Amino acid sequence: MPKNILMVVTNHEKITEEIKSGIWLSEFAEAYNEFKEQGYTVMVASPQGGKSPVDQSSIDDQTPQAILDAQPYLEETVKLDELDPRNFDAIFLPGGHGAMYDLPENQTLQTFLRDFYEADKPVGAVCHGPAGLVGVTLSNGEPLIAGKKVNAFTNLEERDTTLDNYVPFLLESKIRDLGAIYVAAPNWTSHVEKDGNLVTGQNPQSTLAVTQSFIKLLG
Repeated sequence: MPKNILMVVTNHEKITEEIKSGIWLSEFAEAYNEFKEQGYTVMVASPQGGKSPVDQSSIDDQTPQAILDAQPYLEETVKLDELDPRNFDAIFLPGGHGAMYDLPENQTLQTFLRDFYEADKPVGAVCHGPAGLVGVTLSNGEPLIAGKKVNAFTNLEERDTTLDNYVPFLLESKIRDLGAIYVAAPNWTSHVEKDGNLVTGQNPQSTLAVTQSFIKLLG
């Protein structure tokens, strides 16, 4: 039987009226394409369902066609509330600044992540995707990421984007505050941390490495 992967993406499309946001396309597309290459079934869901907006900053003249071709899969996502986590073997959260706004407070996503983690199913996230982990509490009352080696977009990388004064919180700082063992690599270099069935990556450059580690967990 093919593995069933749940990818959860953002619906949030702006940081201010002038600054647009959304999902970072390569973080979705590289993971999605790798999963399909493995023969996995992939369900793309979001908090509200419907369109997951693509951050246009993630597309330029050099963007590979294989990345661009993944955009249609973001047009009609399934609403997370309509799904049963028991139907999936693993969950993966791509990033983009939009994930900082609608993933951390989503109660359904928090429940899904807790259930996946406690069932020893792979939980993966990259760049701003780990924002979805910060509100998750395990059945014992502890934050999911407490005491775990975790990787995500760094404060220094956020400063490089010049969005550090706009985002609702700094992801690295929030992760540290929750008691995680945050491990950073130099800005914009590929970096993955694996702790049990939790796999996280630092930035867009880390997506393929995170995905490959995630696939190994699936066996």
